[in-house]
Amino acid sequence: MEISKKLAPEVVTQLRRLAHDLSNSIETIMQASYLLNQTKLDTNGKKWTGMIESAAKDAAKINQGLREMLRSQSQRHTPRRRAS
Repeated sequence: MEISKKLAPEVVTQLRRLAHDLSNSIETIMQASYLLNQTKLDTNGKKWTGMIESAAKDAAKINQGLREMLRSQSQRHTPRRRAS
């Protein structure tokens, strides 16, 4: 998916920071879910950790898509060097 209009460079920078922070939070959730799943859990506990893990993976994919769109926006704003 491509953003058709250009965003202001300051907006792109702020959104990239937020996406980076979101990535860190998602990674923490994924790691905690993995570690929790390594403990002795009953059937319901395993089901709940599986749901958390699945949702965190989905969120990570969505965030990656956002970061790719923002990266393409950043490249639009970066002046290209001329060959000397």
